[in-house]
Amino acid sequence: MKDHTPFSRRIVPWLALGGLLLLAFMVVTPFLAPIAWAGVLAYASWPAATSIRRWCNNRDSLAASLSTALAALTLFLPLIWLAWLAQQELSNAYPALQAFLANPPPVPEALRGLPWLGDWLVHQQATLVANPQGVSSVIKAWLAAHTNDLTILAGGVGKNLAKLIFVIVILFFFYRDGARIVRELRHVLERFIGAQVHDYLHAVGTTARAVVYGILLTALVQGIVAGLGYRVAGLASPVMFGVLTMILALIPFGTPLAWGAAGFWLLLQGETGAAIGVWIWGAMVVSQLDNFLRPLFISSVSPIPFLFVLFGVLGGLLAFGLVGLFVGPIVLAVIWAVWREWVAHLEEEITVE
Repeated sequence: MKDHTPFSRRIVPWLALGGLLLLAFMVVTPFLAPIAWAGVLAYASWPAATSIRRWCNNRDSLAASLSTALAALTLFLPLIWLAWLAQQELSNAYPALQAFLANPPPVPEALRGLPWLGDWLVHQQATLVANPQGVSSVIKAWLAAHTNDLTILAGGVGKNLAKLIFVIVILFFFYRDGARIVRELRHVLERFIGAQVHDYLHAVGTTARAVVYGILLTALVQGIVAGLGYRVAGLASPVMFGVLTMILALIPFGTPLAWGAAGFWLLLQGETGAAIGVWIWGAMVVSQLDNFLRPLFISSVSPIPFLFVLFGVLGGLLAFGLVGLFVGPIVLAVIWAVWREWVAHLEEEITVE
């Protein structure tokens, strides 16, 4: 039987729905990053949350509260400990920096022969010896000129802390209602896309787990190994530099920035052997862990090619910021799943013919 409903009456509900979705997107836009982070954390910790729910006899609100409290402790306690440790190490490093400025060591012979850099270091060392208070004046002038930038930086820290609190709040509802949300999402997407949506969601899930575990575990191992090397080399702030290495390790090929700076600082202090040791340790061990562990963790969980993950991490970081480390690979995982589905259908058609 033909549908004689006027076209205008059929199109108006769709236009209204599109407008409503656009307005909803505008409202939710400020919270997209916390929602994405909460989704990543909820999915990564879902097995633990499921165990807590069983322990609570399937009382969803109580289980979600305990899971959220555990996640908050896991997030905030390391941050508080690292802040306290950084304050301790910086307070110890400040007298060493003052002594360095008051009596700068001579430029090592290994650096004197380098073109441009050697002459620049010799000139800076001579300037420090001639006017040790000049650097303090330059630093004070720089701080005075960049007061607004420092204020923006402090505001950014506060903004990120507020986002972290939003992440914890959203995480509670994901723990409590996550199973129902996924079930309803599967049902709705199946109506629009078809049964193959389950393959797509499976690809998203396995890739999310692989990327989260692969990136975070690799960065953690690299930070610990690098920190041990810094301590053996005699660096004044091994833990702080180790944490910096772990943060930069989240970005592919980012660890050389950390261990390179640590070695350069030792070199400026006249510790040439320790600096060379840090550089060798960083190049031969710390950076190689990234090439070995990350593919191992990811390939053991997800069949997606590692090159896709690499492009997803770098492209997602540039497009979405830090949360793009996980969003980018997931987007490419969906594309990979769709491509494999099409290839499988084409192979079936060729076989039938």
